[in-house]
Amino acid sequence: MRVSLRLQLLTVVNILLCCESLHFRKMEFEIQHTWDSNPVDHDPIRISFTDGQSGLRMEVSGPFFNDPESPAGEPGIAFPGLWNYEVVESFFLDSTKQNYLEVELCPHGQHLILLLSGVGNAFYQQLPIAFTTTKSGDRWTGEAVIPWTYFPPNVDKMNSYAIHGSGAARTYEALYPIPKADIVEGQQPNFHRLEYFQNFRLQSIMGEDWVQPESTLWKGKA
Repeated sequence: MRVSLRLQLLTVVNILLCCESLHFRKMEFEIQHTWDSNPVDHDPIRISFTDGQSGLRMEVSGPFFNDPESPAGEPGIAFPGLWNYEVVESFFLDSTKQNYLEVELCPHGQHLILLLSGVGNAFYQQLPIAFTTTKSGDRWTGEAVIPWTYFPPNVDKMNSYAIHGSGAARTYEALYPIPKADIVEGQQPNFHRLEYFQNFRLQSIMGEDWVQPESTLWKGKA
């Protein structure tokens, strides 16, 4: 009886440990600088990545500036040119081939997905994702699940960005900004500077034994 009870307890402990390990397999980031390495003047945008089973779950939280106002598109639907509005973006790169996925999320509920092969060369746009947002006063949260098939094979780098404001107050922020020493006079923000992306592996979230599902979307991309 005691042996049986002890085995049951050990089994429960092992299950809890496994679940705890899976539950806390999360990567979290804060966007603390503008694109040119100045500190932001507000509470930073926060981004986290976890296992969404059918894809990577991306969660965003931070200040809601409501500037510019909402795009004309319906919430939950892809909106072209979303980068002209208030938006949070994450880029996932295979640096050996310059293949990368761009994910744009707007606090008003619109989104934009781009698949790119070569710097700025998008070959797919406006792919669908599951994306929901909640706004409360001057804060917002968003949650998206990005299908695994959208990611290029062998993702090894990442960067994230946030944009808000209009006119002269337009503000561009970067998780991994361009260092001050690299800025030249007259330089403008450019989120496709792949050389400033930093190390990132999906296996750090999914586990070292996880194998990324194959995707026909990237077939033939050098």
